[in-house]
Amino acid sequence: MLPSIHHRRYEVLRKHLRGTRRNAGLTQAELGSRMKVDQSYISKVERGERYVDVLLYLDWCRACKMPPEGLLMDLIRAGA
Repeated sequence: MLPSIHHRRYEVLRKHLRGTRRNAGLTQAELGSRMKVDQSYISKVERGERYVDVLLYLDWCRACKMPPEGLLMDLIRAGA
């Protein structure tokens, strides 16, 4: 069974994404602009109201100008 967006591992993912954005020095609006989505979409992802797939994850990392492969290892170590 796939974990829901309310699962603990998904919470780890959301915190990871938020931390990645903040470490890049970006606001939600700036990240949204880079990803060509509204700020509200970024907010909903970070609050757990939107599902994150691998393609969104890659786009998020790249928009933050951070290597997805390194960040993925950080996410795994964090318990996702």
